[in-house]
Amino acid sequence: MRENIDEIDRRILGVLQRDASLSVDDISDRVNLSRNACWRRIRLMEESGVIRGRVVLADARKVGCPLEVMVMVRTSAHEAGWMAGFQKAIRAMPEITGAYRMSGDLDYLLRVRVADVPAYDHFYKRLIAQVNLSDISASFVMEEIKDTTALPL
Repeated sequence: MRENIDEIDRRILGVLQRDASLSVDDISDRVNLSRNACWRRIRLMEESGVIRGRVVLADARKVGCPLEVMVMVRTSAHEAGWMAGFQKAIRAMPEITGAYRMSGDLDYLLRVRVADVPAYDHFYKRLIAQVNLSDISASFVMEEIKDTTALPL
């Protein structure tokens, strides 16, 4: 497994994070590296897990889920069986685009995408029917100021 990435790898990753559809020729031109050396570095980063995958970023509004909701969850159950059931439930719900176990006052934070408030209500009812929760509250995103998948390199 590759532990460290160098400056050339960082430049390649920077290009790929902005546009993973570029050809190896285009990437090698942008990072001033030969095509073969660039291809080898990309392949090594993929094999080592530095590059986990390549995806298409869809426009949420254009595909019918413009409402983003941050859902805060508190639970009084923390045993392994409950946690496994909770994880299974949230992984099966496509509306949940991010799920995080938190430190502090919250136990979990869920990032949810739905069409509108009635769709959120339907999601909420399905979630609480599957998992016992102490408290659940939601904040609707009013304005998206920054949303990126690019990591700071």
